[in-house]
Amino acid sequence: MEFIANNMAPIMFAGLICFLLIGFPVAFSLGACGLFFAVVGIELGVLPEALMQALPLRIYGIMQNETLLAIPFFTLMGLILERSGMAEDLLDTVGQLFGPIRGGVAIAVILVGAMLAATTGVVAASVISMGLISLPIMLRYGYDRRIASGVIAASGTLAQIIPPSLVLIVLADQLGRSVGDLYKGAFVPGFMLVGMYMVLIFALAIFKPAMVPALPPEARSLKEKDGSSGLPSLLALTVLCVGVSLFAAHHMETIHTWFTGETVEKVATDETIVFAMCFGVALAFVAASINRITRMGLLSHVAEKVTFVLIPPLLLIFLVLGTIFLGIATPTEGGAMGAMGAIILALLRKRLDYKLLRQALVGTTKLSCFVLFILIGATVFGLTFQGVDGPLWVEHLLAGLPGGQLGFLIVVNIMVFVLAFFLDFFELSFIVVPLLAPVADKLGIDLVWFGVLLAVNMQTSFMHPPFGFALFFLRSVAPEKEYTDKVTKKRIAPVTTSQIYMGAIPFLCIQLLMVGLIIAFPGIVSSGLDEKQNYDLDKVREQMEADMPAPIDFENPTLEGGAPDAGAAPAAPAEDDPMKAMEDAMKNEQPK
Repeated sequence: MEFIANNMAPIMFAGLICFLLIGFPVAFSLGACGLFFAVVGIELGVLPEALMQALPLRIYGIMQNETLLAIPFFTLMGLILERSGMAEDLLDTVGQLFGPIRGGVAIAVILVGAMLAATTGVVAASVISMGLISLPIMLRYGYDRRIASGVIAASGTLAQIIPPSLVLIVLADQLGRSVGDLYKGAFVPGFMLVGMYMVLIFALAIFKPAMVPALPPEARSLKEKDGSSGLPSLLALTVLCVGVSLFAAHHMETIHTWFTGETVEKVATDETIVFAMCFGVALAFVAASINRITRMGLLSHVAEKVTFVLIPPLLLIFLVLGTIFLGIATPTEGGAMGAMGAIILALLRKRLDYKLLRQALVGTTKLSCFVLFILIGATVFGLTFQGVDGPLWVEHLLAGLPGGQLGFLIVVNIMVFVLAFFLDFFELSFIVVPLLAPVADKLGIDLVWFGVLLAVNMQTSFMHPPFGFALFFLRSVAPEKEYTDKVTKKRIAPVTTSQIYMGAIPFLCIQLLMVGLIIAFPGIVSSGLDEKQNYDLDKVREQMEADMPAPIDFENPTLEGGAPDAGAAPAAPAEDDPMKAMEDAMKNEQPK
């Protein structure tokens, strides 16, 4: 019993691992393990009984947490957009736009995956939508099954790192940092991943062109009535909009100064990108609208169609991320506006009915309850674990690693990568992150940067063979048996599970490379954050003292005019000053 009492923390952690390995639900494993070891600790005299009285207050605190309210909002937005037809229109238009080049459909999947990630934040919605729409097209025209599967799964997991990401909301809550700061820090790494995925496809198009063929001419439906491509007009509009965006980005400080009325010397990178994009998108929308209303023929039909297909998701991106980055709305308020925007978009497309709304609400309720139960279980476990000095044990275990900060980061990322084989990001966030955050803070690691690093690493939990959830989602919509294609009338071979697993490995390596780049170049994350204001406390104190009114001289009181009050009683001598007498008495009573 003495051994158990002295080693309660490691035994408790090992007990949780055993619960999880036997397949018991995570939320109930956490709660049961916490309550069991609480009883054992109380019986052994390790824990005071009064500690458990804090449990109801902690659970009430979870339900009062406004940050977590963003999760159901973003989930509802994603589920409605999944059924509103936006993903289908995007994939069809962007796929046709890039289809004539090798790997064009895969590039379209990556770009659409990034747009869906920036609007929905839900991995399941992105993977299932793109699997149902783009996978049959890729199989129809000869794409390698491994590349087709990998690019869909990897593009869907972009919703894990590109804001508004659910994992970033949970990590912000567990790390005690602002959701907006984590969104800003993850902005650049998320789109760097998009670029790295596209580089892989371009490399395959050059060195292995048979794996990523172009769409045949008969499959290209996006063209003008006279048969021309209509691309010169689209290219001219794109160049004009990009030029306007770059001009706005270059003069962002001037624009902010004019808009706010105060001198702005520097604007954060994320705000610059979002604000500059708004100028370009607004110009494209105005030009396309004038072209459609006046029928002047300034733009081709292709340019007009592409513009109106891209405007809704870009509008939602600004409605959610733009308002958060610019400080107009909190993440919770941004999620609420995004959900309302998704509902309005579905109504305009005449896709919203009672059945769709009911399905979306049921799905949102299930996911929200899932998160809440895991968080309650983690709270029960965490309270007991803290009572038996578990954080101190973890700190001694990790803080003494050789290599200081770098050694800690390497070990932690390897551990998270291995645990991601068996746990999803919610479970990792609620179980592992509360143990790692205090150690990282004591080592001097910025917790916002640390949270983004963990988010990129946790993204691999969706791509790990054989337990990656993105692979499961894709498996559920990929053809398991040979079938006849509706367009070509050819027999199409099925997609095997091993092909899905093999296709995930290259993109998994890219995600791990991104983890290494963030560790090697911290500015990838910190460049998107607002600069910390450094204050000279001595100057602040001096300014406060200068602003304070002059003290009243009680020995020589004066009137407002400054002359002595003739009617006042003579001031008491310094020896009879009651304040001074009190101070002398207190000094005499102090122990020597």
